Amino acid sequence: MKRWEMNGLGRERLRLETVARPAPQPGEVLVKVGAVSLNYRDKLMIETGMGLALAFPFTPASDLAGTVVETGEGAGRFHAGDRVISTFAPDWIDGKPRGDARRPPYRTLGGTCPGVLAEYVAFPEDWFVRAPATLDAAAASTLPCAGLTAWFALIEAGRLHAGETVLIEGTGGVALFGVQIALAHGAEVIVVSGSADKLARVKALGARHGIDRSREDWVEAVLALTGDRGVDHVIETVGGPHTGKAVQATAVGGRISQIGVLEGFEIVAPGGPLMLKNVTLQGISVGHRRALEDFVAAVERTGLEPVIDARYPLAALPDALDHLDRGAFGKIVVEMA
Repeated sequence: MKRWEMNGLGRERLRLETVARPAPQPGEVLVKVGAVSLNYRDKLMIETGMGLALAFPFTPASDLAGTVVETGEGAGRFHAGDRVISTFAPDWIDGKPRGDARRPPYRTLGGTCPGVLAEYVAFPEDWFVRAPATLDAAAASTLPCAGLTAWFALIEAGRLHAGETVLIEGTGGVALFGVQIALAHGAEVIVVSGSADKLARVKALGARHGIDRSREDWVEAVLALTGDRGVDHVIETVGGPHTGKAVQATAVGGRISQIGVLEGFEIVAPGGPLMLKNVTLQGISVGHRRALEDFVAAVERTGLEPVIDARYPLAALPDALDHLDRGAFGKIVVEMA
């Protein structure tokens, strides 16, 4: 089979290798991969390793959709022919993730655990959930990280309900899932982007308002749109000092889901408004398997269709990463065939 491997950090170390197809060990399932979706985190892992002690050769990426072709001894959650998707944090089934104050949990696929940019993978059966029957492999592969992150922020942790207002930053994978999930729950959506073209496209998806941050002060625009009330939920994808602007735009009793760190891991926010408005600032690290199962069920019920910007064949991974550098409207997917 074909598998992308690295023997060191950097894109120049990526190689598409021919290796032996794995055999499922006890408790594992062998999955024929149909598609893999890319995340910004995959780019960071390839280029920097994100400070993790990686085992080389290293295979990147975490999000796959595929079909079970063989089961190992004792495996019983799935059978040959079942369509599945991966879980981003394989040990996190429900409740709180493992870890402590000194060692936060970060055991994930395509990081401390093996990655999925391969034609076949053999993983423990607990690392998968059933794929939605309504989506093809490419669309289903976008759910484990980007889709679940938005779902966990707004629904699992945020308890979003109809009539609330959600502010979405950007038009990447998590952002567009946030738009679709918020709309499906009867919320009003405001999107901030630096591209007029992308704002037009996201409004076509149902977002009520689009703010071009390159043309106006987006915090003032949000306050004007809401009559100074502010927004109930913010999907904060930028980080750094940008989180402070999210605090200014948030309503009294509102919630900010800190997801991205495009402007840095050191978050800066004004303490006065944060306290006086009783704003909840919650960190979101994707989500657990049970929430992913809930999300899959919601996708099937609502008919949600993930937004895919482009699809690339397995051999064209470098081109897909270049596209990720340029910025995508939605998700970038690598297909096996």
